[in-house]
Amino acid sequence: MQSDYVCTNGQRPSPIEERLVFDNRFTRELPADPHSGNQRRLVIGACFSRVQPRPVAAPRLIAVSREAAALLDLSEGDCESAEFTQVFAGNRLLPGMDPHATCYGGHQFGAWAGQLGDGRAINLGEVVNARGERWVVQLKGAGPTPYSREADGFAVLRSSLREFLCSEAMHHLGVPTTRALSLVLSGEQVLRDMFYDGHPAREPGAIVCRLAPSFTRFGHFEILTAHENTTLLRELLDYTIRTDFPHLGEPSPRVYIAWFEEVCRRTLSMIVHWMRVGFVHGVMNTDNMSILGQTIDYGPYGWLEGYDPDWTPNTTDAVGRRYRFDQQPQVALWNLTQLANAIFPLVGQVEPLQRAIANYAKEYEPAWVAMMAGKLGLTQVDPATDKPLFFELLDVLQLVETDMTLFHRNLALLSSEQREASDDALLEPLLPAYYAPDALTAEHRARTTAWLRRYLERLIGEGSGDEERRARMNRVNPKYVLRNYLAQLAIDRCEQGDYSLLHDLLDVLRHPYDEQPQKEHFAAKRPEWARERAGCSMLSCSS
Repeated sequence: MQSDYVCTNGQRPSPIEERLVFDNRFTRELPADPHSGNQRRLVIGACFSRVQPRPVAAPRLIAVSREAAALLDLSEGDCESAEFTQVFAGNRLLPGMDPHATCYGGHQFGAWAGQLGDGRAINLGEVVNARGERWVVQLKGAGPTPYSREADGFAVLRSSLREFLCSEAMHHLGVPTTRALSLVLSGEQVLRDMFYDGHPAREPGAIVCRLAPSFTRFGHFEILTAHENTTLLRELLDYTIRTDFPHLGEPSPRVYIAWFEEVCRRTLSMIVHWMRVGFVHGVMNTDNMSILGQTIDYGPYGWLEGYDPDWTPNTTDAVGRRYRFDQQPQVALWNLTQLANAIFPLVGQVEPLQRAIANYAKEYEPAWVAMMAGKLGLTQVDPATDKPLFFELLDVLQLVETDMTLFHRNLALLSSEQREASDDALLEPLLPAYYAPDALTAEHRARTTAWLRRYLERLIGEGSGDEERRARMNRVNPKYVLRNYLAQLAIDRCEQGDYSLLHDLLDVLRHPYDEQPQKEHFAAKRPEWARERAGCSMLSCSS
């Protein structure tokens, strides 16, 4: 039994060693880079390169997700131990770990970028928990790899904190996502040019531990097709199906098509969730697309505050706005097309791949309509009459700067009895959602209240009680999201050695749909001072 295991040095294993059972199927079954050096290089004919995390000077654990720890069967006591900090800073390797970085390519902003790979992510190995679930344990910011290109392989506190918090916030929102276990300060300074303006500065370094059943991306397949390595492409896809999609059956051309269809469905579901909560990824390159349909790589992301379908949080995307909020469904479709191109050599037929892509386009609209109906508390949907209601709402949200999260949350406060109420009474619950209520002209008010009356008529026609309808709405419209200015305030505090706001945010984001009366200030719309401040609106890719 595991409890009888004794280390080769004669010492009994620590509790963490006992709990973390590694079964590194990826490195066991797929070919490794034959070169062992850590110099930057082009990797051909391999799926990964073995590489060691670089030890850091003075690691300090500043946050841990108890929910993510439970996925690895780690207790609260385990997470509070000195060993935990050393392991998830990359300073100590446990028995069974097989550290490596994977090779992938990708299309970035619509152009093929060639080899990319895990430039600062090092997979420690795959843990199989007591429930038989497989979790890849990955350190981000743990040092250089052969795929680091011109970068140093490290990460700074501001980007690591944002990824840690957002990974867990998205999980509690019900959005498919990779997870974050821990956030560790390295005790070292990292040089970064935050604004890409020729003024680099040293910032606190940090390491975030990420978890996922798989970190395989569209780009893992694209790079092999680009290298015309059909043999390894087949090996990787067969491995992926057997490991992550075993319900599809033994790999074959027919199963390859079924796999692609499922990736399309999972991706569609993820995008609909993004649109539901107002999330904008910001860097939807094909190397940032998970084959599991999970949100991955939290860089310059953001939540819509003032509702603007053309908004992007990424300063690099400020001109073209390729990855703006309203474009995300189309970008996902484009990325899926690149994945279809990558696996075409194994399928040998274009028609079934085209059908899967066409089905995504066909199925997105009804999925979006159903999502919008849920946000409005409707239980029955008639697209012919409801779609115009939804589209008019999106127009109304743009009349003046309107906070999307607060508007939908406060919309639940309306009562069917207010059908004959005055315009002022109808608007009253929604006023907190406006950034400049005084900017509501008579024309704006008239159009908004006209929509509200039309909406109330729709609710009355459905016959749902107000309390029941409010409960439904509050289950899909969050009150608390990780607004960029809140994350920036936590970063500011942490840089001063105060981690209390980081912990408070992690706690409040565990229950984004609950009222939490003592934490109302975390639901407030973006303050005016944060409108133009770095880190509080748009963000760069610098991290």
